[in-house]
Amino acid sequence: MIRPSAILLAALIAAAPLSQAVAQDRGPRGDRQQQQDDRPRVSVGEAVQRASSGRQGRFLGASNRGDTIVVRWEYPGGRVADIMVDARTGRVVGER
Repeated sequence: MIRPSAILLAALIAAAPLSQAVAQDRGPRGDRQQQQDDRPRVSVGEAVQRASSGRQGRFLGASNRGDTIVVRWEYPGGRVADIMVDARTGRVVGER
């Protein structure tokens, strides 16, 4: 069984090259402000880390849905929940 910390580390490593590519893709200063408003300010790995903070259980997966990053989490006992993280601020906004 893979430990949640190993999965979190893999998610952070996978997100790193993407953030570098986004930083290199920016155009002139005027374009940069508009692009920043359109793109998430929090990486998926960072959202997973914030969603898992203080929770027991294990990480199952994550998806970026526009302004929200959804982190799927399994609690001890088998209950599965979707934890919504605001992609701009990184704040946990809800759980289903």
